Amino acid sequence: MPLLSVRALTKSYGARSLFENLSFGVDEGERIGLVGPNGAGKSTLLKILAGLEQPDSGSRAVSRGLTMAYVPQQEQFDLKAPAWSVPAAALVACGHDPHEAEVAAGVALAKAAFADENALIGSLSGGWKKRLAIIAALIQEPQVLLLDEPTNHLDLEGVLWLESVLADAPFALVTVSHDRWFLETVANRMVEINPRFPDGVFRSVGGYGDFLINRDAALAAQEKHQEVLENKVAREVAWLRRNPKAQTVKNVARVAEAGRLQDQLAAVNGRNNATLRAGIDFTATGRRANVFLALTGCAADAGHRRILSDVDLELAPGDRVGLLGLNGGGKSTLLRLLVGELAPAAGKIKRADALRTVWFRQDRSTLDQKKSLRLTLCPNGETVPFRGGHVHVHAWAKRFGFGIDQLDEPISKLSGGEQARLLISHLMCQPADLLLLDEPTNDLDITTLEVLEEALMEFVGAVVLVTHDRYLLDRVSNRLCTVGDGRVDPVDDYAKWQRKTEARLAAQARGGAVVVGSNGPRAVSSLGKSERRELERMEEKIATAEAAVEALQPEIDANARNADKLIELVAKQTKAQAEVDRLYARWTELEAKAGGKVG
Repeated sequence: MPLLSVRALTKSYGARSLFENLSFGVDEGERIGLVGPNGAGKSTLLKILAGLEQPDSGSRAVSRGLTMAYVPQQEQFDLKAPAWSVPAAALVACGHDPHEAEVAAGVALAKAAFADENALIGSLSGGWKKRLAIIAALIQEPQVLLLDEPTNHLDLEGVLWLESVLADAPFALVTVSHDRWFLETVANRMVEINPRFPDGVFRSVGGYGDFLINRDAALAAQEKHQEVLENKVAREVAWLRRNPKAQTVKNVARVAEAGRLQDQLAAVNGRNNATLRAGIDFTATGRRANVFLALTGCAADAGHRRILSDVDLELAPGDRVGLLGLNGGGKSTLLRLLVGELAPAAGKIKRADALRTVWFRQDRSTLDQKKSLRLTLCPNGETVPFRGGHVHVHAWAKRFGFGIDQLDEPISKLSGGEQARLLISHLMCQPADLLLLDEPTNDLDITTLEVLEEALMEFVGAVVLVTHDRYLLDRVSNRLCTVGDGRVDPVDDYAKWQRKTEARLAAQARGGAVVVGSNGPRAVSSLGKSERRELERMEEKIATAEAAVEALQPEIDANARNADKLIELVAKQTKAQAEVDRLYARWTELEAKAGGKVG
């Protein structure tokens, strides 16, 4: 028997149906990734699973004594309260003694790098607030954990931390997420809510990669089924047009069968065309320039604190720069320098004449939540100016996956992903030389993410991208830079950066002291003389060790058919890679002592 299940669920908001006759269960040990287009009802389904919302019809069954924890997309915290109060309150709500709850909360926060458990919640970045909400859920030791977009607002280190926590967790998991890399790492079963499928749901065993293969096969079979039905219906329609006498039982049955086939074809055709892909297509100005923008020795301050120092960065047509780094490390400050909203405290910024820059802000503060979708899409008249022409508001809405019935609804009724698509529609109306995108992927469904990737790769201007979506970052970026500790440094290889980051997280889990407050994380210990010498030589040691791993690969390839030799060579390479990992871990420990300057 499943730990938690729903059967024949139906849910609508007004005239808008989210899902009908939807059923599935959560078994012990399952890690379910829940995906689907924006507006399909994923968050609503999660609330129904949590018992926080009721369906229009259908049932929910929970095993006796089941304990659940739920983390919503948006946390509601007392910003003046200390960090420890959130997990402590969760424990008290479960019946624990308040004093014991406070002690346990402090321990849990320390393990998650909240060494300063008294940091006020209002001083934390969005990513650390998200981490705090997840910790409060985990400390309850649930049998089923429900997570709604848990990677939103987490920086890449935060996502890696969450993956490590979930890797060996004893509970079942249902997570709504658009982060494809995260889903591949944590899920062992995928469920997609989508009207493209019979009963509105598709289930697949395995991770996200298996899901893509299985889903594509199912959709191909459905399209093939449509072709077969079209041929059958064409034959039956031709027969009906010959006006056969309906006096025999056989003819009456055939007429009925022809009607049934037409209905079946209409249903399959409707499913195959149910999901619209957003028509994202950024407009470049066509400007010809060797360099759009250049920063030389630039610094940036926030109040009396220096955020960035001695930054050198050049952006030219075709550059797609991905920014890596901790929340609070200076990525948004760098974007403010680039767009001209913040003047450099030192250094120079040289811009091409009349440079046109378009900026996607992650806070969505530019949207008036009370205004209708129609007026937001098209504030003047019934057409939207686009690329020298005009597009009717109905067609423009459809291009971004909005129904005509949504046009007169307020923005507040749109899902997070729908609001993100709305902001992207505004960007498309503005020809640009330089696109600055600050977390554009938050809440977007996977179909829209795929379209966004293609649009960014085809844009002939320059792009600077801040995102925790590793899949998109890896596919779109042709340059990577880390932002942190006041510096902006180029990175040759994302995989190497991730290994450093994972080693740092492992060092923290072993007791590395990191303080979290309004200025972000900072290390609090120092190096001895011998350790400083060791640190100075560490990059050279790592380069030598990595070269040793790479040197074995040609010999491995050459001996692919020699089993004995292959086993010997692979063993050597495994040992060499272990030495690389050991050096990275040691480097992380030394850098944490020196002030946390890795990567």
